[in-house]
Amino acid sequence: MTRVSDDDLKAGFATRAIHAGQRPDPSTGAIMTPVYQTSTYVQQGLGRHQGFEYARTRNPTRDALEQNLAALEGARHGFAFASGTAATDMVLKLLSSGDHVVAGENLYGGTHRLMTQIFARLGLTFSFVDTRDVERVSRALTPATRMVFVETPTNPLMRITDLAAVAEITRARGILLAVDNTFATPCFQRPVEFGADLIVHSTTKYLNGHSDMVGGAVLCSSDEVAAKLQFLQNASGAVPGPLDCWLTLRGTKTLAVRMRQHDASGRRIAAWLEGQPAVRRVYYPGLPSHEQHDLACRQMKGFGGMISLELGSLARARAMAETTRIFALAESLGGVESLIGHPATMTHTSVPKEMRDAMGLTDGLVRLSVGIEDTDDLIGDLDQALRKAEQA
Repeated sequence: MTRVSDDDLKAGFATRAIHAGQRPDPSTGAIMTPVYQTSTYVQQGLGRHQGFEYARTRNPTRDALEQNLAALEGARHGFAFASGTAATDMVLKLLSSGDHVVAGENLYGGTHRLMTQIFARLGLTFSFVDTRDVERVSRALTPATRMVFVETPTNPLMRITDLAAVAEITRARGILLAVDNTFATPCFQRPVEFGADLIVHSTTKYLNGHSDMVGGAVLCSSDEVAAKLQFLQNASGAVPGPLDCWLTLRGTKTLAVRMRQHDASGRRIAAWLEGQPAVRRVYYPGLPSHEQHDLACRQMKGFGGMISLELGSLARARAMAETTRIFALAESLGGVESLIGHPATMTHTSVPKEMRDAMGLTDGLVRLSVGIEDTDDLIGDLDQALRKAEQA
């Protein structure tokens, strides 16, 4: 099990993004971490090796990525997985049949599906609550509760959970607090600092930032939890290949500068959208009109490039989503290119319609992942698409 060094944790964020977990290759001096494209390692004798036996268990490229991501989150241990869903799967495998989980009701659709259609069948029970209300979280706890699992901001309604308040509750009861930090990234929010035990990422998104790989990660500081995760990672085998790890390391090097542009464009576009007659509501925590804006300002250092908007009908949502020219109609998020999506028919189809409707995830909701293109061009694209939506 690799552990993040104190030096890596002390450096500034942009410095950690470029250097944490990575040293020049000792055999050549190469400044970039090599892609160790190997499945096994030669051993000097029985029980004698250099820390590497089989690539499912450890790979030097993966080691570098795991240390890098842990340092970015301010955690002690990192574990990389083959996808964000695989990372969530490993977190839930820390639990046993009969255990209970309190989860946010507005989770990524794939997380909801994993919980309700796989782990519920294996004996875990789940209560889905609006985690904006800490009292609802507290009331949902039972003697069998072993974990609280939240996203903040949530996908796609941009709800904020008061992490410090929830952590106070979970810590007092010995319950694990897991936080999906994919939307905010460690650039803008570090849940460890508020008391979270486990941080989950789809590294496919902002951490990689280039839409050219699929991966996930879990970060933690507890040695005990880390030992369990290491066992699960090796036993389940849902690990990323070394090239995907290398691509994510390539991405984290520019995370700080990319997130500044995502954030700057996101703020400007969200404010512009609020003034458009075709838009009924804008969901973006950086707007003063967001009901949890003050909490977001206290908990986050920036607000990023994820925006959702309500257009009032499926016809309008379709007209907008199908007529943008720069915003590409596609699932996923967090790349340098701008994307537009329709959660009800794309990322959240596995969430029952009655549950979507109850929380406000309607057929008229559109989600934007604002990239790092010229902001004026992005606004111009949205403007022409919204004019078409008004006519639908």
